[in-house]
Amino acid sequence: MEQEEKKLLQNTFNLAEENNEMLHKVRGVQKRHAIFGIVKIIIIIGIATGGYYFLQPLVKNVLKFVQDSGASIDQLKNLGSMFQGGAPSLDKLKDIMPR
Repeated sequence: MEQEEKKLLQNTFNLAEENNEMLHKVRGVQKRHAIFGIVKIIIIIGIATGGYYFLQPLVKNVLKFVQDSGASIDQLKNLGSMFQGGAPSLDKLKDIMPR
């Protein structure tokens, strides 16, 4: 081999090594990106599950309050209709009052 051919071969070898190093770095970045993507999804699911776990009793209480309020409003409507025909009897009032 002549000196010029050896120089070109050495230059090609150096470029191939540099290219190989860059490819390894790119692959490492891809792996880290995939891992952080999975971690991000796990965190989002964890926050949603935790939020549901802690907020469920509050939502249940609010729904119960709304349902009870609706029942109270219905009782008031019934009470109003009882007064339209004159003074209600005590038996009708006892039916409305909770025990």
